Amino acid sequence: MAAEIAALEANQTWELTTPPNGKSPIGCRWVYKVKLRSDGTIERYKTRLVAKGYTQLEGFDYYDTFSLVAKMVTVRTILALASIFNWHLTQLDINNVFLHGDLHEEIYMSLPLGFAKQGENKQVCKLLKSLYGLKQASRQWFSKFSGTLISHGFIQFATDHSLFTKISGSSFIALLVYVDDILIASNDMNAIEELKLFLDSKFKLKDLGPLKYFLGIEIARSANGISLSQRKYALEILEDSGMLGSKTQKFAMEQNLKLSKMEETLLDNPTAYRRLVSRLIYLTITRPDISYSVQVLSQFMDKPRHTHLAAANRVLQYVKGTPGQGIFLSFKSKLHLKAFVDADWAGCVDTRRSVTGFCIFLRDSLISWRSKKQTTVSRSSAEAEYRSMASTVCELTWLVHYSRIYMYLTLIQFCYFVIAK
Repeated sequence: MAAEIAALEANQTWELTTPPNGKSPIGCRWVYKVKLRSDGTIERYKTRLVAKGYTQLEGFDYYDTFSLVAKMVTVRTILALASIFNWHLTQLDINNVFLHGDLHEEIYMSLPLGFAKQGENKQVCKLLKSLYGLKQASRQWFSKFSGTLISHGFIQFATDHSLFTKISGSSFIALLVYVDDILIASNDMNAIEELKLFLDSKFKLKDLGPLKYFLGIEIARSANGISLSQRKYALEILEDSGMLGSKTQKFAMEQNLKLSKMEETLLDNPTAYRRLVSRLIYLTITRPDISYSVQVLSQFMDKPRHTHLAAANRVLQYVKGTPGQGIFLSFKSKLHLKAFVDADWAGCVDTRRSVTGFCIFLRDSLISWRSKKQTTVSRSSAEAEYRSMASTVCELTWLVHYSRIYMYLTLIQFCYFVIAK
């Protein structure tokens, strides 16, 4: 806590003043967390001073707010390209990330509990910089960070604003930001070191070294490619659900199982079901084999029933038998997209809507997949198939917009070919 206060004061996050008339200061609280490594050991103890942003009034204390995160398809695509071209992968972390954002609104906050000095009890903190918990904190941080990168020669992708690229001669570097976690991929290690020095001069950096654990995804690299899994996260779900000692299942869901909103009785505690399904949704980042089952279970979040919980427990039993299963991004893949699509006509017994399912490969590497109920009722199986194909084409079109990377890599491949000849 003392280190957190020291960091806030060193960053000139606030100044002490008396509260003006008509301005009510927002509260703050301390939040504690134990950060763990991928193997479950303790990395460090973390403390944050968080403003009670839920008391802010829109139009007075903030105007615009959003939390920009990278699309997981983008993460998998960058890793697949890194596997193909043997790029260097590095991970960075920004210390006290939201404190770097500049505030444009006049916001007052009460003094942190336990750190009010004698004579300061009647004073408040006038915030000069963004702080964790504020509605606009994430927006202000990203605005500052993206502006810094663009001024350094990076180009922001229009299809995914969290991706930045820079090409200088034969050197190529891609930077992907997910709030305060940064993934860097490049064919030039010197360019990565230069970027680290630049970012460290602007922000307080923590170099996490070669990419091994990113957003709960365990990344293992070998001569054959890159494997992605969420083994630690899967075991945490099983432990929290009390299913570590359960029997395993060979399939995530029984064949031809049709769940409905009208069967059996409601659960007494729907919160546990909602938490479980929400965590399973995040597990599908590297588990396409459970995407359909989780998609079905997520349709009953409002009023879950006992049969829905039994189906969710079966998914957990399947995960228990395959906790380390994930996807493999082969180095033998080429810059060639191919897609497979199908539809389950009128699969939902309640709404008679169809389910779209597709998967997209970068040659041999699976980078995108989806299982989702269609928004309208299809009157024939042909119409359901057409809607599925339209959704897949939209995803392919979005992926093709990475043409700036593809064009550069194709040029590099051609140069290598000429040199070899």
